[in-house]
Parts: sequence; C-alpha cells; structure tokens
Amino acid sequence: MAQPQKQLHPIPPLFDGGSRVLILGSFPSVKSREAMFFYGHPQNRFWQVIAALTGAPLPRTVEEKKSLILSNHFALWDCIGSCTITGSSDSSIRDVVANDIRVITEHAPIERIFCNGATSMKYFARYIAPQSGRDAQQLPSTSPANAAWSLERLIEAWRVIL
Repeated sequence: MAQPQKQLHPIPPLFDGGSRVLILGSFPSVKSREAMFFYGHPQNRFWQVIAALTGAPLPRTVEEKKSLILSNHFALWDCIGSCTITGSSDSSIRDVVANDIRVITEHAPIERIFCNGATSMKYFARYIAPQSGRDAQQLPSTSPANAAWSLERLIEAWRVIL
C-alpha cells in the first residue's frame, strides 16, 4: 500500500497575457506528476471536455494541450502548492500549502475562476479566496472518480467557462 508522502507541485502555471478564465484543480495526480503536465491520467476527461467545448481535436501531446488552453484564453493551475498525499487520493491530502494565484492574476486579465471539482473548491475557499479576494465557481470534477457524471453531462456543465 502507498505511504503518505510530502509532495511539491511540479508543474508551473499555464497562462499568458491573453488568459481570461482560470481553471484550478486541487493537486496533480501521480500520472500528472509523472507527465509533468495537468490532467495526465488517461481516464481524466478534462481534455475531452475542453476539446468538445472549443470544437478542437482532442490534444495528445503537452504542446497540443498548451496550445489549446492558451488559444482559448484559458489558464490552468492547481490550488495546492505542496501537501502530504497518498498516491493520488484527494481524501488523503493534508499539510496543505496553497499556491498564490497572484502569480497569474497580476500578469493576466483573469475575469473568472472555476474550480474543477469539490476538492479544488474546498481549498480555494479555505486558502486562496481570503488571500486573493477573488471568487470562484465550482464545476463537476472531470476525474474518473466522478463516475456519476457522464462525459455529455460534464460538457454541458462546463459550458459556463466559454
């Protein structure tokens, strides 16, 4: 069985001067940490949702994913900068140090912030909202653990980011 481990977030925020919508996850999964990019688990539906909403082909490479995000004026990061976690289990997260979203908001005209799932929203509300003075809207998680939501329902719910 996996042991809890202190983990530092290894992926820099993805944004540019045109980013207007910030999408925040909680903390990268083991697969994402290995891939060194967001939503790296093949069963996570994030990239399917974004491709469907933007009418783009499903991105396969990190470069295609970066291009898809930036060309649609999105930004990506996570709420947690470091934590103790067992594998990829959100429920095991403790010893949280939050990311400072001002790294993004001071350099991009972010108009709206969305949290990918309840765990992201919990840590946004606890740590980031008080420090940033910003609000966020929770969206249903694209994680494979959120099996109650079909891809079609996720796409419809996520349409608000456009």
